Amino acid sequence: MTQNEDLSKEENLDPQDWESMQALGYRMVDDMLDYLRTVRLRPPWQHAPDQVKTHFEGPVPLEPQAPDQVYQEFLDYVLPYAIGNIHPRFWGWFFGTGTVMGGFAEFLTGMMNTNSGDFDHHSAIHVETQVVNWLKGLLGYPAASSGTLTSGCSAANLMGLAVARSAKAGFDVQGKGMRAGSRDMLLYASAEIHSSIRKAVQLLGLGDEAIRRVPVDDQFQIDLAALHASIAADRRAGHQPFCVVGAAGTVNTGAFDDLDALADICKQEDLWLHVDAAFGAWAKLVPGVKHLVSGMERADSIAFDLHKWMYMPYEVGCVLVRDEAQHRRTFSLTAEYISKSGDGRGMSSGVIPWFTDYDFQLSRRFRSLKIWMSLKEHGLNKYARLIQQNIEQAKYLGKLVEAAPQLEMAAPVVSNVVCFRFVQPGLDGPVLDALNEEILIELQEQGIAVPSGTTINGRYVLRVGHTNHRTKREDFDILVREVIRLGDELTN
Repeated sequence: MTQNEDLSKEENLDPQDWESMQALGYRMVDDMLDYLRTVRLRPPWQHAPDQVKTHFEGPVPLEPQAPDQVYQEFLDYVLPYAIGNIHPRFWGWFFGTGTVMGGFAEFLTGMMNTNSGDFDHHSAIHVETQVVNWLKGLLGYPAASSGTLTSGCSAANLMGLAVARSAKAGFDVQGKGMRAGSRDMLLYASAEIHSSIRKAVQLLGLGDEAIRRVPVDDQFQIDLAALHASIAADRRAGHQPFCVVGAAGTVNTGAFDDLDALADICKQEDLWLHVDAAFGAWAKLVPGVKHLVSGMERADSIAFDLHKWMYMPYEVGCVLVRDEAQHRRTFSLTAEYISKSGDGRGMSSGVIPWFTDYDFQLSRRFRSLKIWMSLKEHGLNKYARLIQQNIEQAKYLGKLVEAAPQLEMAAPVVSNVVCFRFVQPGLDGPVLDALNEEILIELQEQGIAVPSGTTINGRYVLRVGHTNHRTKREDFDILVREVIRLGDELTN
């Protein structure tokens, strides 16, 4: 074989027929725009049947398949069986609803295929820098603070608590590890705190026993007197309290802890205040409810999402840290092969900090583009109006529940979470719990709506967590009507 013959066999992964691929791209865009435009004509979700599940048990393909055939397979086996969170009556969990421009931004991100973690003479890192600066300003954080975009609030909570651990340990955690500590480091959070806090504490090597789960009051806020008592008791026992986690919107009930009071306690006790504000951070944009997050700007770190109450496509969250130097000290570890040049020239310059200095990831996708493009397309005021609309719709649902003798509220409607259940004279305890669970299943199985279920004060209830920009009030009329119908049918 000659050298030329060998070169003729070189391959790459770009299309052999660019015109056909372009036509397929146009078809994909048209199909997905139609998919979004007709979302109300479909049920929120549907089961993937057995033949679909078995379809994904096949072996890896060894030879090429035509791109249009691959796309048709997507249409047949993937698209019809999505989780359903883009539907107007999906309120089960705080899943993002996404937007058209956000989806286009994701396409552009994939085609650019850039890494926004390091180097600073390329556009992605400057877009993320601007976006993070915007977010700091919107949430009242100082300009000198630091921040980085994450996959979501689970990662953001992990990172915020990692900085807290390093800052408050009193020894070199990065160099010596947790074995160097002579006392148990303890963290305090309400009994309603999200499970991602527990997972973060486990991953940080502190263990479940490091979490003090403080009781809540009748508003489902952390009990401040109980928190004081727990901290004092642990200090007397020789432990090392280091952090309090405040909730800006709990998953179960939408409750907001008194963040100003927590900030005062943390200042008095020399503790780190971390706020888990997964969806609730954005109450800051709405004049009528921004008091719920008063004090959030005093936190040492804040974790929040933009794929929940800012309606961005999955996935994007953020962590902000007040002490930039401590944030960088916790995560910065630059390998020699990507070290920065001292004179600011070349790709490896040191003109601005790299996001890898504030993150556990080196490979970071260009998440900031969808935020940047979305905020520019819609403007901040529109997001504020949509959040206000979600809150007003939740209160509307609460009034519908209160007006129906067959229904009962389970918690106050503070913001955008409504918890309620079907009731009937003579039914109580486990029987009523089982009935409401069956109502939930039927709502989902019949394609009516997707709320979720939870337990509040020992009772099983239906839960609506509302961060859906496509929902109309009539959707809640349908929900209440169908809950009552199903409850009556199941008890007759």
